[in-house]
Formats: sequence, structure tokens, C-alpha cells
Amino acid sequence: ASGATIATLATTEPSGRWDEAGITIEAKGSGSDFTISGAKSFVLDGHTANLIIVSARTAKGVSLFAVEGNAKGLTRTALSTMDQTRKQAKLEFKDTPAKLIGTEGKGGEVLTQVMDLAAVALAAEQVGGAQKVLEMAVQYAKDRIQFGRPIGSFQAIKHKCADMLLEVESSKSAAYYGMWCAAEMNEELPSVASLAKAYCSEAYFHAAAENIQIHGGIGFTWEHPAHLYFKRAKSSELIFGDPTYHRELLATRIGI
Repeated sequence: ASGATIATLATTEPSGRWDEAGITIEAKGSGSDFTISGAKSFVLDGHTANLIIVSARTAKGVSLFAVEGNAKGLTRTALSTMDQTRKQAKLEFKDTPAKLIGTEGKGGEVLTQVMDLAAVALAAEQVGGAQKVLEMAVQYAKDRIQFGRPIGSFQAIKHKCADMLLEVESSKSAAYYGMWCAAEMNEELPSVASLAKAYCSEAYFHAAAENIQIHGGIGFTWEHPAHLYFKRAKSSELIFGDPTYHRELLATRIGI
């Protein structure tokens, strides 16, 4: 592989739903040749991707299609997002030619598994981000001197760092178990993926916010990288479904 092709998945629509029920755009055609009309939002790297995998409905149900980045009838608009390091776009299709991938009507099953794997992968990224901001906060608490002593010696700062450590270590356990389930592709993957995504999302966002608080005034400035982690944490919390969505999904999957 040369790495010359940038591919992305376009499944979420303006409704903001990440489940199969949120897919409403239609694909018409037969065999492997179809046309798609409708819109997709929050598509990662959608404004630059050469290959776009699109979920759409046919007479047989949700199916997956391959669309070229320069296809006729495709309009791509970069979105203004909080996290400028994770680009997103809105894609509008108007009788855009598309090629069917796999079996018509079976895309929903594939998409569900892909989203579970994506949730686990993102949880791992969130753990890495949470660990980094914890390290930043602890180091600053050691270095910053106030009233003749490191601010890390004050009880309020100690409590913040201790709470961050607890959440980071717990999120590691959730993400590691999720990755094991993904590697084994066992029956626990759907429930563990939602568990990991929900917990790691909140742990990373809380750690990123506390990192800014511990840094004080400098933490609020653009000169310091703390804001970049905060923005990435918020972006990661929402993408592929927020914690509330995944807790509800977890409850459904385990039969509550």
C-alpha cells in the first residue's frame, strides 16, 4: 500500500444519530451500480478523502457504497469545529454514482460491527490523551511555586491529581479489555465497546478540564497546549456517540 488514498466513512446525517435508525438517505439502482441522494454530516476528513464509504437505504435495507471523492453530484463542505486538529465535513449527494459494497441490505450488520471497533479504537486514543494531560498536570504541580512551596503540596491540587489518576487507570482497564475483545472478536465486543467509549470519554474530558484548572492562567492561553487536549477530548466525547448514547446502548445490549 502506498498510502496515496484517503478513505473515510460517511454514515451520520444532520440528525446527529450514530445508529442504523439515523440512516435515511436513499440509493437507487440495481446490480452494483447505484446513485445516492441526500446529505451526510460530521464526516472525518470528508473534504479531502479520495474514497468515501457511504451508508444508504435501498429497497432491501441499509447498504454500503463506495463513492469517489471527485464523483459527479457530490458537494463537500468543510465544517467549523471546536477541535481543529480533527477535520470534519458535510457531504451532499445529488444523484451521485456509487458502487455497492458487499450484499445489498446487509450493510447495517457490517456497520454496527465497524462502529464497535471504532469505539474501542477511539477509547484507546482517549486513554492516551488522558494519561498525557495527567502527566502535564502533575509536572506543573511540582514545578509551580506559590507561597514558597510547590502548588502540588496543597490539598486541593492533590485531590484533583488523585481523582485524575483514578479515572485514567480505570479507563485503561476498560480500553484494554475492549481491545482484547476486538482482537478476539468475541461476543462481548458490542457491550464492552459501549462501556469503554462511555467511560473513557468522560475520563478524558474531565482530565483535560482539570489540567487547565491546575495550570491556572497559563492553561487558558493559546500559547499553552492544554487547550488542544481539551478540544480533542470534547470532540472525542461526541464522535461515534456520546456517553449517554453508549450507556443506553450498553443497557440494551445486556438486556436491561
